[in-house]
Amino acid sequence: MHADSIITADMSTVSIAGVTLAADLSGALYWEEQKLLVVSDLHLEKGSSYANRGVLLPPYDTIATLGRLGAVIARHDPRIVIALGDSFHDLDAHERLSPANREVLSALQMRRDWIWISGNHDPALPPDLGGTVAEEVAIGPITFRHEPTGAAGEIAGHLHPKARVSTRGRAVERRCFASDGARAVMPAFGAYTGGLNIRDAAFARIFQTLGFVAHVLGDRRMHAIAASRCC
Repeated sequence: MHADSIITADMSTVSIAGVTLAADLSGALYWEEQKLLVVSDLHLEKGSSYANRGVLLPPYDTIATLGRLGAVIARHDPRIVIALGDSFHDLDAHERLSPANREVLSALQMRRDWIWISGNHDPALPPDLGGTVAEEVAIGPITFRHEPTGAAGEIAGHLHPKARVSTRGRAVERRCFASDGARAVMPAFGAYTGGLNIRDAAFARIFQTLGFVAHVLGDRRMHAIAASRCC
């Protein structure tokens, strides 16, 4: 794709290092060959974390995020699920999970290999959450890790990419996958997660140039927009 192009046709796949993955409008990626689903930055219990600091938010982010996760798992029925770091908003967030939300999480993990990648918000996850914990996971040409390094074949999270596009006299900002075909940064999946504009210097350190693409999550379809056309 040329850097000065905009494609508004339905985009349902993202190719990384020669591997084609289905890009779900929820913000997840699915690798059909491996029966693998990957999501990033759930930030479970962010609402209760803010409440502990006196910032009151509706305490429904965890159940909303798990509900969205359950829906995408039902769509793809993966054999492996990788949660790409910052699955919990702080070091004690897992302790604040309600019994009901723990049951939901356990049900999602049944009959699946579940891998928690360590993030900067949750570097030490306890074994009672189910699944296994890893710093990163390599499968074929793809390496899954939390913080992007810019390495070829990398799928990472951490930066919560958003694209801002001017259209019909107004600006629209949406979550997106950022990718140049060799590496990708995934959008945050959590209900209360914010985003970082892809024109931020943090993305320049990963992609080096604006020759990457924002796969923008629309209401009904994916839109591939050259980063150079975003604002």
